Amino acid sequence: MQMKKIDTVYLFILLVIFGGIVLQAPISVGLGTVLPHYDLLIKSWAEILMLVAAILAVIILKRTHRLAILKEPLMIGIGIYVAIYALSLVLFGGEISSVAAGLAIDLRYILFFVLVYIALRLFPHYRLWFIKIGIAGALVVMIFALLQVFVLPADILKYIGYNTNTIAPYLTVDQNHDFIRINSTLRGPNPLGAYAGIVIALLLAFWLRAKHAMFKIPLLPALVLLIGGLVALWVSYSRSALIGAALAVVIVLAVSLSRKLNRRAWIIGAVIIFAVIGGLFAATNSTFVSNVFLHENPLTGSSTNSNQGHISSLQDGILRFVVQPFGAGVGSTGSASLHTNAPLIIENQYLFTAHEAGWLGLAFFLMIFIGIMSRLWQRRSDWLALGVFASGIGLAAIGLLLPVWVDDTVAIVWWGLAAIAIGGRHE
Repeated sequence: MQMKKIDTVYLFILLVIFGGIVLQAPISVGLGTVLPHYDLLIKSWAEILMLVAAILAVIILKRTHRLAILKEPLMIGIGIYVAIYALSLVLFGGEISSVAAGLAIDLRYILFFVLVYIALRLFPHYRLWFIKIGIAGALVVMIFALLQVFVLPADILKYIGYNTNTIAPYLTVDQNHDFIRINSTLRGPNPLGAYAGIVIALLLAFWLRAKHAMFKIPLLPALVLLIGGLVALWVSYSRSALIGAALAVVIVLAVSLSRKLNRRAWIIGAVIIFAVIGGLFAATNSTFVSNVFLHENPLTGSSTNSNQGHISSLQDGILRFVVQPFGAGVGSTGSASLHTNAPLIIENQYLFTAHEAGWLGLAFFLMIFIGIMSRLWQRRSDWLALGVFASGIGLAAIGLLLPVWVDDTVAIVWWGLAAIAIGGRHE
């Protein structure tokens, strides 16, 4: 039966979001500079398309008599999670600008997961389209990252409007210009490092598990993704991303090779890992380790370093978590709170969620995430599910140090991949 036009539009919108989100930062900054009066509209293009897709999804589900998909436990849990945010709006209200921004930041990736999950349940053969679009997006990010490191000047992005009022064209490690932290096409070094970890985990899982895949990644693009991912991860100088990527790689290797390696191999591997960790601790006084891993260098002239900022934010976030069981309302923290008279930054994803939606909101978020991870684990024989599961563990670890899901690219890419992995058929 020929696919109806509404189905085509629905799938096209999701593919555009999934592929275009890696360019969200340069699009919002570049076009926002040229068309300042349409700045908010430009920044919200993905969210607007999601709302259109949500309407189309309901129409398609009714037409195909598949509304039962929305009654699945995972979908019901997501519905309750969204209802908690609605209740928070009733309890706390807030300024329209901060509330709107908060809702977009907190719920856009959840909505995208639902939309892609529905799409893959209805049209499972489109899984390959999404994967190829994801690979194309990753190539764009990694090629530009390599160009930034080896060819282009560090401040190249300033020519399309990057500055201190929009997005900094690059950062440094505690004001030390010997350690330039690049952005590529993402919003900053930390999101770039997290994204690179996803790419590396998926690529490794594909090489180890995709013997019977319906497609092959040519050698040159694969090398670009691998080298670009490793370079981007390293020059992001994001310690949380390094930890997350290391966890993801170890998990992929452990699951893929557990039956092929004997006890001796595992012991040797453990010894090597502990030796590397021990070596880093032993070299804490070296300039390289001090800057790259500890982010501490008294010679840079910085009065405070990032470690002090992380600790202060964590202490403040924990205190607020304890005394505010219902949270403080949507848009009360992060970039959304910049629209209020009391801006607040909480550098922990879980405390961030609790501050927005309270203890109950955090509980349901964890239930949703664990539910998705459980289904990914059940499908770990599939390379995509394994790669998404492993990178999910890494991103969950990053969330202890940064609000990892706040970045639109990282969040939409990972949650979209999760929906593809559990909603579509194995290859």
